[in-house]
This record gives sequence, C-alpha cells and structure tokens, in this order.
Amino acid sequence: MSQSGKASIKRGKPSYFMSVLGVTLVLFLLGIIGWLVINANKLGDHFKESVEVNVYLRGDLNPKDSVALVHYIAARPYVRSYVYTTKEMAKKKYISDGNESWDKILTENPLDNSIDFKIKKGYLNTDTLANIRKDLLQNVYVKEVHYPDALIGKMNKNIRIVSIVLLIIALIIAFVVIFLIDNTIRLAMFSNRFLIKTMQMVGATRWFIAKPLNIRAIINGAISGAIAAIAVFLLVLLAEGYVPEMKAIHDTTGLILLFLGLIILGICITLFSTNRSVLKYLRMKLDDLY
Repeated sequence: MSQSGKASIKRGKPSYFMSVLGVTLVLFLLGIIGWLVINANKLGDHFKESVEVNVYLRGDLNPKDSVALVHYIAARPYVRSYVYTTKEMAKKKYISDGNESWDKILTENPLDNSIDFKIKKGYLNTDTLANIRKDLLQNVYVKEVHYPDALIGKMNKNIRIVSIVLLIIALIIAFVVIFLIDNTIRLAMFSNRFLIKTMQMVGATRWFIAKPLNIRAIINGAISGAIAAIAVFLLVLLAEGYVPEMKAIHDTTGLILLFLGLIILGICITLFSTNRSVLKYLRMKLDDLY
C-alpha cells in the first residue's frame, strides 16, 4: 500500500513541476501588486510627513522667550520634528534657492525668525491644521503661521483615490490568482486520477490516499510562495537600484508580511485544491475517469 502511495507521487512529478511553475508565476504577479499597494501607502505617508509648517515670530525675541516658545511647540502632540531658523539661516536658504541678495537695496534683513516643524501624518487635514494655526496665533510672540493648505487638500484627495484604485486592482488580481492556482493544481492532479481510484479499490482509506498528496501540496505551495517572494524581493532591489529615491519609502515590515502572505497563500490554495481534487476522483466512477 505504501509503495502505491510513493508511486503516485513519483508519477506526478512532471505535472507537479508545471504546477509549481504556474503557482509561482501567479503568486509573483500578486506579490508585485501587493508591493505597489504597500508603496502607495508608504509614499502617501512620506509626502504627508514632508509637509512643513512655518511659525514666524515677531521681532527679535530674547533667548529666554525663544527657548520657551520652542519648548512649547516641541511638546505639541502633532509635531514630528522641528528646527529653529534664525534670520541669518533664512537668508542663506533664500540665496541658496537661487534668489539674489538684497544687500545692495536693504540694510536690514527683512526675514523673520521662525520655528519650522514637520507634522505627523495623523494630523494632516485642513480642519486640524486650521485649529493648530488658531492655537499658535494666540501666542503673543507668533506673527504668522504658514503651511501649504491648497496642496494638502489635493494631496489627501489624490492619495485616497490612488489607494482605492490599487486596492480594487489587488482584490481582482487576488481572485484571479486563486482561480488560476486552483485550475493549475486540478490539472496536475488529473494525471494521478487512476492511481487515486486504484488505491481506493484495494481498500485504502481516504486519509491514507490523500496524505502523501497533501504533504506534496504543502511542500509545492511553500516552494512556489518562497520563489515568488524571492523574485519580488529581487525586483524591489532592482527598482531601488535604478530609482534610489524609493529607498526613502522602503517598508521592511510590510515586505516581510507580504512574503509570508505569499508563502501561506501558496500553501493554503494548493492544499485546498489538492484535497478537493482527491475527493472528486474518489467519488467518481471508474468509467468516468477515462
């Protein structure tokens, strides 16, 4: 009996190779879509957290008042990072941006001291920023609070649209992937239908017949998922090599979860499809197998 089980696995090797190849290809496709979804969310967060709020101060504050105001703003829950920009620093930045110096026209620096901070992504919406501006303007040392409000509205809208579109595409691809993997496994199991029926006719139990096939399905699914994960990882490295800016949105945790998901999905679908095929051939009459 055990020899029959081993023989069934050996005879299924050619079709199993094609099934591993087919499952790997469709999982690789799903992995690319998953990577794009992760990148879209990470890119959106990157853009959000790059938005800068400029708090311009009134006149020249003494060091004590400046330190107190900096500490006040730094303690706010919406501040991710901050920097105190003096008039001289603002002038250097102004000139470095390609603007001409006003030294021949003005004797004093017209720029203000400012506290520039990056805001956390959870606070990046027009209503919250309006409340933040209102709160900061209540301070007597604050002259003006500036941020790109028009850009923020468009950014949130565009990020939301892109995320929804990619999510819909990912769901459609996921259903297609499951269907293709199921068909691939069923075709692979087709070559084993007579062996399955023969083992049933000589008295083998359903568990005994399915066990070696299920083990092989788990192994093949894990191999397919691992190969697909490696292929996606190499694609990520290649993309980051050609576009170094993509390293700024590299999400290691998200990629690890994606790779584990590909392996688990490969195992689950191949195991489910194999079990279903075994039950199908066990219920069929011998004449129907031809």
